[in-house]
Amino acid sequence: MSKRQNRLLWLVSAFSMMMHLPVAASSAIQQTKGDFEDKFRQLDTALPTPNVYRNAAGEPGHQYWQQQVDYVIDVKLDEDKRRIEASERITYKNNSPDTLKYLWVQLDQNKFRDDSMSALSTSFGGIGNRGPATQAASGSKPAKLSMGALRRQQFVEDNELGYQINKVATASGTKLDYVIVGTLMRIDLDQPLKPGASTKFDIDFAFNIVEEDAVSARAGYEHFPDDAREGGNDIFLLAQWFPRLAAYTDYEAWTNKEFIGRGEFTLEFGDYDVNITVPADHIVSSTGTLQNAGEVLTQTQRDRLEKAKDAERIVFVVTAEEALENEKEGTSKTKTWRFEADNVRDFAWASSRKFMWDARGVKQDSKDTPHVMAMSFYPKEGGDLWKKYSTESVIHTIEVYNRFTFNYPYPVAQSVNGPVGGMEYPMISFNGPRTELQDDGSRTYSLAEKRFLIGVVIHEVGHNYFPMIVNSDERQWTWMDEGLNSFLDGIAGREWDPNIPWGVEPRDITGYMKGSSQVPIMTQSDSVLHLGPNAYTKPAAALNILRETILGRELFDFAFREYTRRWMFKRPTPADFFRTMEEASGVDLDWFWRGWFYSTDHVDIALDRVYKLRLDTEDPDIDLKRQRDAEMEKPLSLTVERNEQEGRQLWVERFEDIRDFYDDNDQYTPTNKDRNSYQSFLKKLEPWERKAFERAVREDKNYYVLEFSNVGGLVMPILLELEFADGTKQNMRIPAEIWRRTPKQVSKLVVTDKNKELVSVAVDPRWETADVDVENNYYPRRIIPSRIEAYKRKKSTSRVSKDLMQESKTELKSESDDSDDDN
Repeated sequence: MSKRQNRLLWLVSAFSMMMHLPVAASSAIQQTKGDFEDKFRQLDTALPTPNVYRNAAGEPGHQYWQQQVDYVIDVKLDEDKRRIEASERITYKNNSPDTLKYLWVQLDQNKFRDDSMSALSTSFGGIGNRGPATQAASGSKPAKLSMGALRRQQFVEDNELGYQINKVATASGTKLDYVIVGTLMRIDLDQPLKPGASTKFDIDFAFNIVEEDAVSARAGYEHFPDDAREGGNDIFLLAQWFPRLAAYTDYEAWTNKEFIGRGEFTLEFGDYDVNITVPADHIVSSTGTLQNAGEVLTQTQRDRLEKAKDAERIVFVVTAEEALENEKEGTSKTKTWRFEADNVRDFAWASSRKFMWDARGVKQDSKDTPHVMAMSFYPKEGGDLWKKYSTESVIHTIEVYNRFTFNYPYPVAQSVNGPVGGMEYPMISFNGPRTELQDDGSRTYSLAEKRFLIGVVIHEVGHNYFPMIVNSDERQWTWMDEGLNSFLDGIAGREWDPNIPWGVEPRDITGYMKGSSQVPIMTQSDSVLHLGPNAYTKPAAALNILRETILGRELFDFAFREYTRRWMFKRPTPADFFRTMEEASGVDLDWFWRGWFYSTDHVDIALDRVYKLRLDTEDPDIDLKRQRDAEMEKPLSLTVERNEQEGRQLWVERFEDIRDFYDDNDQYTPTNKDRNSYQSFLKKLEPWERKAFERAVREDKNYYVLEFSNVGGLVMPILLELEFADGTKQNMRIPAEIWRRTPKQVSKLVVTDKNKELVSVAVDPRWETADVDVENNYYPRRIIPSRIEAYKRKKSTSRVSKDLMQESKTELKSESDDSDDDN
């Protein structure tokens, strides 16, 4: 998900105790002698022991289980009060082998209370979440209160936020005791819930909806005061809106960790029957399929919706003109929209009289999967930008993601324009880009807004696959949905238009990987210092490298698809992903997971030197001549050269009578003794040795020794481009296993034909491995390209100060969001 427009999470960008993935695995095994560290030791010591629930292959075990939670909800939106009032009946099926005496329920709206853990633990201005270097810089300046922080504080003071729990009782009406603990509620059951048994209970609740822009939430309302309707209009995005069961799992039992804002959600699958009562002139977009279209839509709207199923281009169910006319009025009447959703882990909806609505059907390649209706809902502020690109981006996402995972299993996929930058839920996503109002009343959009909309829709719709279907634990491991999804949204983006710079390339993360504030990917979400690069871009880049450079597309795509299908509608852990990718690809990748996910090492492979060797033939007539030629290639002594220039005559030239044999024959002149020794050497060789030796002499190949050092600590394959004197080039790939016994330095022998004289070598010439320092990748070293910029120092620093102030505001805004609701 992306939170704000200025943070494109598919492009942008402390060890904590993990429940069953100990961080100690990333440190070297202590040695009593030497400092050898086995970068290739097996990861099994760091992963949980396979069991009947999760086997050693990374598959669900033969006794795998997960809970089932079904909801029947009646909810009413009070537009004037901006308030939700609702009642829900929850059916909880205990599929675990454990007897449960109580249930834990998530109350996410309590996060917005002024006494919540989120509010009380958020450091001012985000300091404390930004790393030691930023803290030091910030500490040298007076603290300042931003307008955004002031508005947030006032909104919280002026509004009673969080849940009002009116009833908790069994289906028969017996009151159940409960205790609220921050964003959680423990419900004590009237009798223990045994394995295989079910229980039903009711919760009546209400809460005041937050203004999204005031508190930087994942949902809420957005007000439009300038609309023609008296008092203006609102768009309501409702998510995390109902008390919902915390997950009970085989690896952690109750996942009852406080919701602070960054670590997202761990949820159970279930069936939903939801009645949503809203003003009669509102249009509702929701998880699930509409059950009573005849009661809430006109005949014209129903006909249009039917037409859209098989249309080749989008069809408007509610046109721009109709939406504009609709938003001018209001009504005291209401309508109830009824939606059903089967086998989903959450439920979200949106409502507004401002919405226009377009749709187009998506046919999938299997009769066993549903015909999908791709739809978009947006106000006039979305304009042509949304008309052109929203629903088309939804369809493109489904087509690409299906190829890498499984066919989309739900009947609808929706994109809704609202106040959040980007947020995902089953079958529905909230996305923020808008057009800009011009002086003449028209609306236009920039290239940045276009890129943002297409990218955010791909990303958020892609979340239907991760984690809405492959149901990972977001509260613990953000990367398992954000990283995998960012990897695929990059593929989908490049298949839309490769000229648009989205998606993560390995070179995009080098700055973060060499930074001092990096923490391992396997850090719990709320403790990560920089969530964007840690959970989105670094894992995405790692998977891109794994696919394109290490495994290759065929092996990677098979293994990745196998993982998604194994864990479809189930709850995988990191160990299940790691094990499946290895088991299905047939490649030992423990070194890769350890380096990329458990450590803060970075890639920096330096080519230190290149030696040219030549085979000694033992034949004096050949070897001694080579030695003489090599000696002659050395620069002439400066003293000798200047003596010659001055015309100085040598002594042996002045008195020739003192010359002897050695003045005409040097140490490189072969003698009979040398030749006899050579023949003796040949006679001692075995026939096969002599044959091999004589062939090597005859071929007279070039032998080069390349010496490398691992500066960054992260072992990776060594990718080489060899350039020869004849102008040709050759690529060579050395597997990462070359570092197995000497992880700090290695050397490699490269043999070329006699006419292939090596003139230069480049490591990772296409920047495939996220090498942070490409300048030490060349031998010989190259001249570093740069620029000469002309400037005149100005006495006034007002402009500089203004720029720095703007950068500071941007950083504080981003970090404030980061500390609160990274998504």
